Amino acid sequence: MNTKLNETVQPWYRSPWPWILMAGPVIVIVAGVITTYLAISSNDGLVDDDYYKQGLAVNQTTARIRNAISLGLQAELMQNAEGTRIRILLSGKPDTVLPDVLKLHITHPTRAGFDQNVRLETDGSGFYSGVLSARLAGRWHIALEDEKREWRLTGEWIVEGTESLRLPAELQGVTGPGMRTDTRRNE
Repeated sequence: MNTKLNETVQPWYRSPWPWILMAGPVIVIVAGVITTYLAISSNDGLVDDDYYKQGLAVNQTTARIRNAISLGLQAELMQNAEGTRIRILLSGKPDTVLPDVLKLHITHPTRAGFDQNVRLETDGSGFYSGVLSARLAGRWHIALEDEKREWRLTGEWIVEGTESLRLPAELQGVTGPGMRTDTRRNE
């Protein structure tokens, strides 16, 4: 007679196929919950907290860059071999009075947690030095300014070993509100 009637039917949860088919959506849901948690709890270092205020200050930044050009300011940044100190040689036109203290802003393009603000003091001969909180390696945005915020030199520094960076004001052109171009090409 019919032999199929004598076989016992297994419940669905004892078969591997329903579990294999359900594993994909379960993994996606867990990954979505983890991603949502990370998005809410972590800081996005690419977005500044005061982006609106920075947008309003674009014309002031442009004027400070132009002021550095008119003063003929040039700077050469050097890091010591240990990466603990930074030294800057600042020069300008013969009638330019150099300040006693400079502010150096070193910002990482993608990781705000690595940014540094360094106070640089002069030794009287045009050299300024300051202490770094962490060793510089890789690509950095550099902004050098006086304490009164009358002028500003900016550039990009790709730190490899003990190579220095030149910030010659006459090579920086201002093309529009807040837009700066260098004659150097990015690699």
